[in-house]
Amino acid sequence: MIAGVANKILRVNLTEGRISVDEPDEAFYRKYLGGAGFVSYFLLKEVPPGIDPLGPENKLIFGLGPITGMAMPGATRNCIGAKSPLTGGFSKTEVGGFWPMELKKSGYDALIVEGKAEKPCYLLITDETVEIRDATHLWGKNVMETHDTITEETGIRGIRTAAIGAGGENMVRYACVINDLKDAAGRGGLGAVMGSKNLKAVASRGRWNPEVADRDKIRELTLYMNRNYYDLPLFGKSMHDVGTGEHSMMLGGNNIGNMPTHNFGVNYLEGTENITATKTMETYGAGMEACAACAIRCKKTVEIGEPYNVDPRNGGPEYESLASLGAACGVDDLAAVIKANELANLHSLDSISLGVSIAFGMECFENEILTLEDTGGVDLRFGNADAMLQMVDMIAHRQGIGDVLAGGVRAAAEKLGEGSDEYAVHVKGLELPMHDPRVKQGLGIVYSVEAQGADHCAGLHDTAATQESPGLEHMRGVGVVGPLPADDLSGEKVANQRAVHLWALFRDSAIACSFVPWTIQQQVEIIRAITGWQYTVAEALLTGERVATMGRIFNIREGITSAADTLPKRMFKPTSAGALVDGGVDPDKMQHAISMFYSMMGWDAETGVPTPEKIAQLGLSWIEEEAPFREAAAV
Repeated sequence: MIAGVANKILRVNLTEGRISVDEPDEAFYRKYLGGAGFVSYFLLKEVPPGIDPLGPENKLIFGLGPITGMAMPGATRNCIGAKSPLTGGFSKTEVGGFWPMELKKSGYDALIVEGKAEKPCYLLITDETVEIRDATHLWGKNVMETHDTITEETGIRGIRTAAIGAGGENMVRYACVINDLKDAAGRGGLGAVMGSKNLKAVASRGRWNPEVADRDKIRELTLYMNRNYYDLPLFGKSMHDVGTGEHSMMLGGNNIGNMPTHNFGVNYLEGTENITATKTMETYGAGMEACAACAIRCKKTVEIGEPYNVDPRNGGPEYESLASLGAACGVDDLAAVIKANELANLHSLDSISLGVSIAFGMECFENEILTLEDTGGVDLRFGNADAMLQMVDMIAHRQGIGDVLAGGVRAAAEKLGEGSDEYAVHVKGLELPMHDPRVKQGLGIVYSVEAQGADHCAGLHDTAATQESPGLEHMRGVGVVGPLPADDLSGEKVANQRAVHLWALFRDSAIACSFVPWTIQQQVEIIRAITGWQYTVAEALLTGERVATMGRIFNIREGITSAADTLPKRMFKPTSAGALVDGGVDPDKMQHAISMFYSMMGWDAETGVPTPEKIAQLGLSWIEEEAPFREAAAV
């Protein structure tokens, strides 16, 4: 038995009703680690190129890591991956809650779902059984109703679920998977993949615990974080008190042009103070909650009576939701934003892509590309909170114009035409998160080159490293230099972004929460204590590099080339108000920075294709024979 893992990967083929278990060797675990490492490996090795993301040949992978299931802060997460129905390329996303711990305690390190069930089903996974159960009676229920029904009919106290609602069932291209009612595996449309397989939920409960090589060290590190997180850099007090979107953070973002108002066209919202996390908790807060075993407790819960009836069991909006369903849509009605966030959870919709898609529709309406006839009478203007809420339901159920917006902004622009692509704010089809690369230009490099598109969790937020600070010192362990201006695109900035990008992908493989302020040295100590390996920071960053390179190769096989490594047109132009009226990314500087990033990664400086030497260095030589891609790269 390998310490820290179950040494079992569960496969469920829904077409055949077949359940099997793989038992990889220790070398496999050490090379790919878990989470994102598993996802990138199995997608590249087992998913044929050119398949329909919503067809039975796609695979849905739930990956855990050695850290998953430890009784320590940030150690109950999973990564989900598949070929994305939104981008047509590589997709992975991470999520917390309690469900990942229960899957680990059931005795598995990963779940690979294959094929398509003939009728709706759900999986019941415990340390005693794996069952494919009928879910015909659950189809059409929202996430909360699904969870409650499964809890009642299984009779298993404390059972946890990863489930979809209407968004997943109707294969909205940015549907997500919801853990435990309120934790979203948000990006890339993986809930739509789940729906395409007629898989309504995965329910888990277990009692098994993995062996740990050095339990005393785990206890020591856990005690350190539990005693000190409040004063540590990057997050600390505000994360514990209100979660993401603290008042001064959002007001500061508004002042520097980082509040994506009116679909990133204005970037200054007069009523920003009305939709901050601080205001949320002051007005509607019902308390702060945590993922399993985490003292940081960064998750808001909110409660509203009339007119919206928001249930605290469905959590509360974090920064991305406050900004996407609020500022991006020009809405500063906090209660409406909170209700929209709850509906996104109940329907299993990614709140980022949802808000940006609605904002895109609003801009098209204001520019008369869409009319009242197109919207079914909905006055789809910026600032109209009622219209925003109507769109959430219309998108989830693919009703009227909601059916167009359910495809994401790239597909919607292709369908609407009339110059609407100018308003389509995405990279590779994935809508931009609420961090503007005109402000955080180094992050724009990562948005551009990341295999799944614009991922705000995959790089350094430039504004965190513009001056000497504990936060900058915290990142020096991966090689970050500075301080550097936020709009700098020098070689040093590219190197910083590469370093933090690889750290993030290691963390997503481990799999650990980015909101717990561990240094990379501490994360490596955790891996060593769990597994007994003589693990190092260099090995950790190589893990991240493998994930990045395998995702890159997966995309190349799917015809996604370096031409897709670019920001939305809007990012090369100024905003109409606020701090960016003279702003905009210089396209030549950005292209040069992207080319430098390729070179630093061991990819061809012009095409971004990984070199044979880099593939060999990463121990991925199997790709050349088992997952050939160079012919596609040459097209």
